Parts: sequence; structure tokens; C-alpha cells
Amino acid sequence: MNDPPPRNLEWDYTPLADAYLARPDYADAAIDQIVEITNLGTGTLALDVGAGAGHLTVKLAARGWNVTALEPNAAMRRHGVHRTGTFPNVHWIDGLMENTGQPADSFSVCTYGSSFGVVDRLVTLREAARVLEDGGWFVCVFNHRLLEDPLQREIEAFIRSCLPNYSYGTRRQDQSEIISRSRLFEPAIRIESPVAHDRPVTEWLEAWRSHGTLQRQAGDRFSKIVDGIAAIVTRTCSDRIQVPYVTRAWIARQLPRRPPSSQGGWVRR
Repeated sequence: MNDPPPRNLEWDYTPLADAYLARPDYADAAIDQIVEITNLGTGTLALDVGAGAGHLTVKLAARGWNVTALEPNAAMRRHGVHRTGTFPNVHWIDGLMENTGQPADSFSVCTYGSSFGVVDRLVTLREAARVLEDGGWFVCVFNHRLLEDPLQREIEAFIRSCLPNYSYGTRRQDQSEIISRSRLFEPAIRIESPVAHDRPVTEWLEAWRSHGTLQRQAGDRFSKIVDGIAAIVTRTCSDRIQVPYVTRAWIARQLPRRPPSSQGGWVRR
């Protein structure tokens, strides 16, 4: 049976799902800092929103958190279910990031592994604040290639020669401002942890085929651009490649609620 089409989703990740398995993992040092800053231990109820193929889910589950992994794309969710099959503390569900369908005040932390850059961020922050218990935590995490690296600089120049107006959108922005603008969370704590990923060249090039930001802007030229990246990399590297990344995360605690207003309902400070 074929999967139904995505529900009210702007982007369909189905064609990219298999390639997502080749994407690099987040730096363990960054995940450890998240656990330390939030001071959330074993048994923490976490909602991993837009969990994809489970890259962040695996890291959180390995640290003892009880993770509900929400992923709207069936192909991505199947990969995530398979990757986390050995973790009894992971439960996968279908749902939308801006409207999770989860009960209010039901999680200690909401996490977003690279997914915060593909949503309406203010709507998503409001939904996170709704499902978080009082004083809960919002966490968004991204893996960014270090574009100052000579090879990555050459790749970027090639992409922009094909797509002069190419943009990474919000995923490379400082997320602190939008978190502050929501007026739902304390000032965000930003962490950075460098990590070098040593991969077979073929595997790293396959990860490019999961690059949704590039695919959306390149359209029919996407395969040709990825082939051009492959030509650069295979000319420069042998069988393996070491790619410098930095894992960046923004962590913010939910502002406390005030007692119900005279009009009824909870309000935020």
C-alpha cells in the first residue's frame, strides 16, 4: 500500500529519506551540555519534534530520556523506528510540528534536531510552550559545516555559481532573537561544539542527496548540482573525507505562568 501524501506540509521529504541516513551525527559534547544545562536526568519526558530519521532521538534515548519522537513523514519515520529499535524508551508518532496533538503540560523538554529551520518558528514556539510543563525547556540543535574550510568554501562557490541567490534560510541564523520575540522563554543559552566527521567519500556525497534546502531551491537542477559537488570532492579526496562541522544548540527555559487571568485561562509573563 502506498503512503498517503503529506498532510498540509510545505515540503515532502520522502525522496530524501534514504539519503538522510548518511547525515552526520551531532557532537556528543553538545548533547552532554544540553543534559547538564537542563539538569534533566534519566526518565525525562521529551518530545523530539520533527525527529526525521532519529539522529537526535538516538542521542537523547542513549542518555536515558523517555522520548516521544514526532515525525510527519512516513518514510523518515520508518527509518527512525528502525534506528531506535533497540531503545525501549522511544515511542514514534505521526504529527505536525506546529500542531503536535499532544496534551498540554505533558513534557519536560521539547527538542528539534535541525527541524526548527523548516517551520513557522513563532507558531512552533507557542506549541512547544503549550505542551511543556511549567519551567520546561525548549532545545533546537543544528549541525553546520564549517564553510571556512577550503574544500567547503570551494563547494559553496560552486553552488552559488549555479544558484546566485542561494540561501540557507533560517537554519544558520542565531535563533536567540526569535526565541526572545516569542516572550515565552527565558533568554536562550547558545552552545557550540566542533566535531570532525570522518566518512567514506561515497557516504558523504550520499548525504548531499538529503539536502532539503538545496533541493527546494535547485528544483530540476538538484541532481546536476550534487554531481558537480561529487566531481569537486572526488578530485580532492581519496576514499575517505574528514569534514569539519560545528554542532550549535539554543536552549531556553519556559517562563513561569501567572495565575489565571480574570478572563479565564493561563497567561504568560
